[in-house]
Amino acid sequence: MFVQGPVPGLRLLFIIILSAALVVADARFDKLSTVRNTLGTGLAPVYWLGNAPQQLSDWFSGLFVSTEDLQQENEDLKARLLILERRALKYAALASENAELRRLMNSSRVLDDRSILGEVVGISPDPYSHEIIINKGSSDGLIEGQAVLDAHGLMGQVVQTSQVTSRVILVSDSSHAVPVELVRNGLRAILLGTGNPDTLELVHVPDTADIREGDLLVSSGLGGRFPRGYPVAEVARITKEPGEPFVSIEARPKAELNQSRLILVVFQPEVPKADLNDSEGGSGTGVGPAAGDSTRPEGES
Repeated sequence: MFVQGPVPGLRLLFIIILSAALVVADARFDKLSTVRNTLGTGLAPVYWLGNAPQQLSDWFSGLFVSTEDLQQENEDLKARLLILERRALKYAALASENAELRRLMNSSRVLDDRSILGEVVGISPDPYSHEIIINKGSSDGLIEGQAVLDAHGLMGQVVQTSQVTSRVILVSDSSHAVPVELVRNGLRAILLGTGNPDTLELVHVPDTADIREGDLLVSSGLGGRFPRGYPVAEVARITKEPGEPFVSIEARPKAELNQSRLILVVFQPEVPKADLNDSEGGSGTGVGPAAGDSTRPEGES
């Protein structure tokens, strides 16, 4: 096209127009994709031949790898696998903790009372005593008698506090009792611990009471220890003995007593001094601070 001739400029103009037409046909109308695919298929052997020397070199190098090198590579791979497995276990633990925190956050949103987040740091070595140690104490505002919950239900109550830790007795302890009521009909009873973390006993229920397996038991608020409405247990089995005035009822705790690590400690609602004076018949001024009003414990929700 570009050999010496009479009209080289005309031939150059023809080449430019043809190139522009091919570019437009390919970019706007996709007319040359078949041609491009055919050229790519035809050039595949060229690419393979260009890569053949490197492949042959790698193949020959693999023939002369020593046993020591293979063993070292195997040990390195095993070490890397252990590191990755450890990280996977750590991530699984973090994911589980995150899920537990989310459940606790959801639980704290439905509570009417103030609460503080804590963690179980120890358990009682006595097999006949169901107690745990939490990492919150009197410096966080905790006092004896406060209710302790996990993400599922009532776990127990604080029985002893130190500056930075507290001892909590679980609802499954044989010396523990919780006043409860049936959600379905408001029937009140006492739920006792049996020494078995999976079983509680509902006592003093007459044989004529309307109670069924699967009924939910919540704290009734009687006695002043536990605020009303916290899930405690679910009726698991009802046994009626002929001639007996009361039925034998077993319940399953809602809280995961042997598994929960993160807990919520509930603070009782504060009552203004003016209200206390009014209830006692006094002439309260109504301007005094709330009873027990002090610095809000760090971490309360």
